[in-house]
Amino acid sequence: MLQDIEPYLACPHCAQALTRHERSLRCPAGHSFDLAKQGYVSLLAGDAHTGTGDTAEMVAARADFLAAGHYRPIADALADAATALVGAAASAGGAGSDGTDELDGPQSPHGLVADLGAGTGHYLAHVLDALPGRVGAALDISKFALRRAAKAHPRIGAVVCDAWRPLPLRDGSAKLMLNVFAPRNGPEIRRVLRPGGTLLLVSPTAGHLRQLVATLGLLSVDEDKQRRIDEKLGPYLTPVDQRSVEFTLRLGAQDVRTVVGMGPSAWHTDADRLEAALAALPEPVEVTASVTVAAYRRPL
Repeated sequence: MLQDIEPYLACPHCAQALTRHERSLRCPAGHSFDLAKQGYVSLLAGDAHTGTGDTAEMVAARADFLAAGHYRPIADALADAATALVGAAASAGGAGSDGTDELDGPQSPHGLVADLGAGTGHYLAHVLDALPGRVGAALDISKFALRRAAKAHPRIGAVVCDAWRPLPLRDGSAKLMLNVFAPRNGPEIRRVLRPGGTLLLVSPTAGHLRQLVATLGLLSVDEDKQRRIDEKLGPYLTPVDQRSVEFTLRLGAQDVRTVVGMGPSAWHTDADRLEAALAALPEPVEVTASVTVAAYRRPL
C-alpha cells in the first residue's frame, strides 16, 4: 500500500519528503499529488512525456502471459537471488537487535525493495513473497500497468514516474532494487541504493525467443547486450554476480500472440503479417526463453 512506502518517497520537483493529506501527497514546498482511485499515485513532473509507456493492450497481454506461469523460472531465479542477499547480510552480521537485517532502510523498520520498470508488479510481488516484512515500490511510467501493480501484493505501493528523470525516492532509501526487461538509469539507481546496496537486473540474451524472432519479424537482441549493460552501469555500480536462466516454452498460437503483444515488438508488428506467420507455425511451438540475472552493487 502507498502508506507503507510513503516514508521513502520524494517530491519530483524539490526532492523533499512527501506526507499524506487525505487523498493527496504533499511536500513542505506545497507541491501536491492526488492519489488515484485505482491505488497508485503519479509523481511525474508536469512536462513529462508518457507516450513511451505500455498501452492498456500491452499490459493486458503481459498480465495474461505471466499469470499463465510461462516465465515462472525467471521470477523464481529473481526471488532466489534476493533471498540469498538477505542470507548473506545476516551471515555477515547485518541483522539488528529487532530482528531486521541489512536490507532495512533508514526511514522504516521494514525495508524497501524498489522495482524500476515494474510493469504489473508480477516480479516484485514474487520477491516480496520471499522477503516477509519488506515493502515494495513499483515504479513505472504506464498508469495502465500500475493499476495492476497496486493490487499485485498487499505490500506494494505503485508510483507513476519516468525512469529517465530523477526518481521520486529519497537518497539511499533502498538496499535492493529490481530491473526486469526495463530501462536502466545508472546515476539514479546509484543514488537510490544505499552504499553496499544491490541491483538485481534481468535482461534477455540473443537466444531469447529465437524461434519466433526471424519467423515473426520480432525485434532481436544483439550478442553484446550484456557487455553494453555492464559498460553503462560501470561508472555507478560494480558487477558482483551473473547467472543464466534458460528453459523451453511450449506455446499455442494465442500464447504467441500474447508474448508478441506484451513487449516492444508490439510497437513494430503488423497484425495481418503476424497472423499469416502464425499460421505457418506448429502448435504448440517450442520456444527458448533465455535471460541473464545479474547483480550489481553500489560501492561503500
